Amino acid sequence: MKCLVTGASGYIGRHLCEQLLARGDSITALSKTGASLPDGTGTTAIDLARTMPQRELLEGVDVVFHLAGIAHQQAPAAAYRELNELATLQLARLSAAAGVPNFVFLSSVKAMGPATDGSERAEQDCSAPADPYGWSKWSAENALQAEFSRGPMGVVMLRPALVYGPAAKGNLALLAKGVRAGLPRPPALGARSMVSVSDLVELLCEVGREPVPGVRTFIACDGEHYSTRFIYDQLRLAQGRPVGRAWLPTVGWRLAAALLDMRAGDKGEATFEKLFGTELYSNRAVLAATRWRPRLRLQDVAAKIMAPGGERA
Repeated sequence: MKCLVTGASGYIGRHLCEQLLARGDSITALSKTGASLPDGTGTTAIDLARTMPQRELLEGVDVVFHLAGIAHQQAPAAAYRELNELATLQLARLSAAAGVPNFVFLSSVKAMGPATDGSERAEQDCSAPADPYGWSKWSAENALQAEFSRGPMGVVMLRPALVYGPAAKGNLALLAKGVRAGLPRPPALGARSMVSVSDLVELLCEVGREPVPGVRTFIACDGEHYSTRFIYDQLRLAQGRPVGRAWLPTVGWRLAAALLDMRAGDKGEATFEKLFGTELYSNRAVLAATRWRPRLRLQDVAAKIMAPGGERA
């Protein structure tokens, strides 16, 4: 299978390229900087917010994996729209014109907007996104649905929940750092859906191999509900340490989170909500439509996360 991967040097892109090559597929890897992959595979430098790949890069391609985008950054709303929405639609149009049979877009559960209660949400359970990132992904999904729902090119939009694995970034890396530093045990509040980077890559490969005309949307999660306390406990146990003491009351966590928000000037989701909110999703649709089954749970990779350097990309 001949594959084109955008965002190839990113966290998920690196794992996807490694898996595709291990399967014997050929890849054309694109990245903003042209940085090489960990195995030395080169990438072609293309800033998709400014330019598109030449047609010859798309000719003969069996599947385009579009992973490039702005995610966990404080970027202007216009920047999210240019790359996450407009560039996505333009690349899909170019792919269809070149005869690419399958286009896989890595969206996000943030496109579904904030949860209204604590129940698991299916693909259709959406509300208005709360930030420019979520809006850009939601708008890209709507544009793809409007333009390609009746076309010959198959389009799959995957909405991964929070991705975990060795060298993961974001809040999981910060929590791992806190566990090493002796952070007290968090309160037993909230729960979130997650998915391992390994299982997400397997799903990308699965939907990339069998194009189905029209547009399909799937949530990607492992089916478990993870609280910050559970994750904290698993990371400590992975170090051979007992469960820590919960000596800091919930009000102390609220105060500390508010101070972090003030210091960072963060206008997005509040830190306390990121740590202790409830954000649950259902993977029933993707399980019913594909052969994919998640194999890992966070406790299976906790030791790798806590290994020296395991929290750094």
